[in-house]
Order: sequence, then structure tokens, then C-alpha cells
Amino acid sequence: MTKLWGGRFQKETDHLVEDFHSSISFDQRLYQYDIKGSIAHARMLGRCGIITEEEAGAIVCGLEEVLAEIKASQVEFSVEAEDIHMNVEQLLTAKIGDLGKKLHTARSRNDQVALDIRMYLKDEIDQVSGLLRQLQEALLDLAERHLGVLMPGYTHLQRAQPVTLAHHLLAYCQMFGRDEGRLADCRRRTDVMPLGAGALAGTTFPLDRQYVAEQLGFAAITQNSLDAVSDRDFAVEFTAAASLVMVHLSRFCEEIILWASAEFAFIELDDAFSTGSSMMPQKKNPDVAELIRGKSGRVFGNLQALLTMLKGLPLAYNKDMQEDKEALFDAVDTVKKCLLVFRPMLETMRVKEDNMQAAASKGFTNATDLADYLVRRGLPFREAHEVAGKLVFHCLQQKITLDQLSLDDYSKFSTLVEEGVYDAISLKRCVDARRVPGGPALEAVREAIAKARQRLAASK
Repeated sequence: MTKLWGGRFQKETDHLVEDFHSSISFDQRLYQYDIKGSIAHARMLGRCGIITEEEAGAIVCGLEEVLAEIKASQVEFSVEAEDIHMNVEQLLTAKIGDLGKKLHTARSRNDQVALDIRMYLKDEIDQVSGLLRQLQEALLDLAERHLGVLMPGYTHLQRAQPVTLAHHLLAYCQMFGRDEGRLADCRRRTDVMPLGAGALAGTTFPLDRQYVAEQLGFAAITQNSLDAVSDRDFAVEFTAAASLVMVHLSRFCEEIILWASAEFAFIELDDAFSTGSSMMPQKKNPDVAELIRGKSGRVFGNLQALLTMLKGLPLAYNKDMQEDKEALFDAVDTVKKCLLVFRPMLETMRVKEDNMQAAASKGFTNATDLADYLVRRGLPFREAHEVAGKLVFHCLQQKITLDQLSLDDYSKFSTLVEEGVYDAISLKRCVDARRVPGGPALEAVREAIAKARQRLAASK
């Protein structure tokens, strides 16, 4: 094959370099965006008189035919054509003749690929954001079904204070809500049209960049041609946001894995989202949760790859930037697959409410409330903390709980304790008394659910 852009060369490209240099194996997924961008560019060229309106119309018709053929799987892409941009141009030229070669007027593959990736990523951000909203809605539904289910809250993976399952689920709803917000911020910075920057210094042709931006649904155009072709901040930003989505999914999956174990026995995963053992017939493994937890490292690696690719590049475009696509595509694919499978796994799990409540009643999760009771009776908190600690130690020696202590036993540690202590340290009271906004009390949780639903409705 004749060397692409080979006017100043005297030798053909080595076949090893052709394969090494080509990106069509992975950037072919951009074909719809490449053709859509090319159609807008052709129309603009005709509108500005750079080519005739008739030529622009013929190019647009040819591109639409190429798009239909690719969608119908009637096209085999060429490695020799290097990338999706040249593949599309060659398919167009084969269809309409040398007129197809006019399409590249006032355009470089540098601004063309920047355009394609931005268009692609805007659509993918919308899809990931939609999946995050669906997950948050599922969490809210699950929380409403388990409003009064008590469970231990943990610090250092030690039982700390009683909360409810609904309150615990809402914590993740907050995380995924912030993830959605980060993606919205990223989309705003991605929604900038780079076409017209050329290779690095714009073009001498009188382009109407704003017209192209409007045709393609961009909110703005880039303001510096050097930056336009060399910027991949938006890809890094998306992958960073995707990494945080994976962090939150991984944390949740770790808890699901723990909760599904016999040691916790808080939940049972549905058979459809569990696997067995090749040797041990009794096993029911939380492999979906484990895989999501493992795939987080994949997305983190993609973020590191993008950062490393960019860190030493002088302005403007460098061939290193071809490495942006596989990392970005893999991050997109991974986070979408994980979100798709995580939600139904969550929705179908069975909550073992009695086991959760039994666990909350152990571990002296009401010890802080005992200290607070003493504070309300007039004891400084530091002293109340010490008294409660001594009472816990006494209970451990006697192998009983705080609510099983008699008033006589309490009086040996503090004369301030009266009959009302038992109400103060009941688990339900411990939770219901925490009515501060964002707390686990029933009324606070209901308010948090209502606010979350309002936020989700506003973000659609």
C-alpha cells in the first residue's frame, strides 16, 4: 500500500511499523463520532464557500452511506489505513471519487481525534451517570424497605454504635451522588469543541467554528489551538471520577462479602449472583462482588497510564497520545459493566434482619449512650466516659450486657444512675435519639431519603 502522507518519503513503511502504528483495532469504536463530525465539517466547508455547496452535499451523502454500511457490518477496516479517520476517508473516496479527498480541507487528524473523543466521552458520561442514578434509586428503595432494621455501626471493623441498615445504605447513596456530580463537572469541561485547531496552529481558511459546535451539540469552542489538540485533561478527569466510582463500589462489595460470610450472616446473595466451588459442594461464593472489588485496580491502572502518558509531553500533539484511547475505553467499559451487575445483585439479596439486630445488641454499642445519660445527670463527659468504661469491663467479666446489669450494680459505679437508664440505653432509643440532620433516627433517615429523591429528580 502507498505510504499515507508520503510525499516527502522515499521508502514504504515497514510492515512491522504499520501494525505497531495502527490504532484501528481499538479506535474503530469512534466511527459514528468521526462520521458525525465529518458531516458537520463538510457542511461548514460548503456554507463558508471553501468548497461548493454541491460538493459538500455529495460528501455528506457519501458519509451517510458509509455510516449505514459500517452499522450493517458490511465494512472491513484496514490496518494499513492506520486509524478510523483514514479508514472513513478511504471508504468515502472509494464511494464518491477524488471529491472525498476534499473533506480533509482545513482539518488535521489532531483536532479530528480530539473532537471524536470528546463526543464519545460525553455520551459515555451520560450513560454512566444514568447507571449511577439507577443505583441510587435502588439504594433508596432498599432503605425504605428496611427503615427500622437495627445493625451495628463499625469503626476499625469493631462494633461501635447502633445504626439502621437504611442509614448505612444512605451513606453509599451519598457517595454515588458525589460521583454523579463529579461526572457532571467533567462533562461540562468535555463539552468544548476543538475542531478548527488544525494540527496545532489553526488554519488560514475562514472557518465557522461556532456553526460546527452548534451542529454537534457543543456548548463552547476551544480558545487556544495548541491546547485544543494536546488537551486530554477531560479523559484523565473522567478516569479519576471513574476510579472513585470503583472505590465506592469496591468498599460496598467488601462489606457485602463480609456480610454474606457465616461469621456475619447479615445477608444472603441470590443464587443468580453467586457461584459454587469446583471442589467444595457446600460453597456459595460472592464472586460478583469479588470481581467488582478486583476490577477497581484496572481502572486505577488506566488513570495512572493516562497521567504518565501526559506528564512529559511538550506542546502540542505527540504520538504518545494515541495511548489515551485504550485506557479511556477500558475505564468506561469496566465501570459500566460493574454498575450494570452490581445493582441487581443488591436488589435481589436477602437481608437477615434478626441477625443484624442480634449483632447490634452485642459489643456494648450502647456504651456511648450510657455515658451521655450520665452527662445529662450532671457528670462531666470525661468522667462519664470513665464510668461507662468501667461498667463495660465489669460486664465483660460477668459475661452480661449493660441492659442486664441491676440498679444495685450500677450504683456501685455511680450514684447518678436511676431506673431511666434502661430506656436510655435501649438500642431503639439509642438510634431514635440521634435526630440531628444526617443522623440515623427514623425521622432523619426519612428526610434524607426525601432529599435524595428530590436531588435525583432534579438531575435527570
